[in-house]
Amino acid sequence: MFKLFGKKTPTEVFVAPVTGQLIPIEKVDDEVFSQKIMGEGFAVVPTENQIYSPVAGTVKSIFPTKHALGITTKNGLEVLVHMGLDTVELEGKPFSELVKEGDQVEAGQPLMQMDLDTVQQMGKPTTIVIVITDSDKLQDIPTITEKEITHGDQVGQFSLHK
Repeated sequence: MFKLFGKKTPTEVFVAPVTGQLIPIEKVDDEVFSQKIMGEGFAVVPTENQIYSPVAGTVKSIFPTKHALGITTKNGLEVLVHMGLDTVELEGKPFSELVKEGDQVEAGQPLMQMDLDTVQQMGKPTTIVIVITDSDKLQDIPTITEKEITHGDQVGQFSLHK
């Protein structure tokens, strides 16, 4: 048979990594993220300590300071889950991992615990930032609007180039 519509555009569905206030990446109070220097994405100001996977994929790296981890999706997108701002300075103290490098994860699966009270007591913002570090692979980026969101709720579909 002929393929009338060609190859389907690959997409990745992203879900909220935590319950809280969803914000566009441009509103993150850190220029590296808000200026999209690391890539496209979104953020959530959390109201709970459990951090969940925003996508299905493989955990490729967990930073030694536990403040961030990388996930590679089935379509090859590189996704950074960054917990808090300037939290690398906390040397891992408020974080505990629930997964390890090489684990396969589903969207909405628990990844990490982040003690919000400790992060705040140390004077750091608790914002969870989701960054697609290879954003050049993206064809379509959903519009992110500020709203209350629950972990696991769909944030949007990101379309990749064929």
